[in-house]
Amino acid sequence: MSRFGRRIAFDYGDVRIGVAICDPDGMVATPLEVILSKDPALIAKIRSLIEEYEPVKLYVGRPKQLSGSDSVAVDKALAFAEKLTSSFDIEILMIDERLSTVSAARNLREAGVDAKSAKSKIDSAAAVAILEQGLAIDKR
Repeated sequence: MSRFGRRIAFDYGDVRIGVAICDPDGMVATPLEVILSKDPALIAKIRSLIEEYEPVKLYVGRPKQLSGSDSVAVDKALAFAEKLTSSFDIEILMIDERLSTVSAARNLREAGVDAKSAKSKIDSAAAVAILEQGLAIDKR
């Protein structure tokens, strides 16, 4: 697979899905938006993102416990990834998302974002962490 092209990452949650995107060279990951998980137009919204950004790969966070074993939330993330697989002809890679939300919260706090504002940004910031891990894997 080419190392060039945009990639989109998703941090799946029961309520919200954080979304992040990288530049065509895969150098800079940026938070994009948050989509509601239960939105009836979820796949249509993702389709719109795919049509707009034309990613070459999608990453979905795979929830794991600190021990490395899958967390209880993994089935939901896998079901979301399967929904993407059946809807789009794009490579999808599951990425270990251990500590992505913790890391995102810490980074936002260090950037001076207050707790109330951080709540609305944390999901897409966690997607950035997932995207950065995916990009690092791709560069190996």
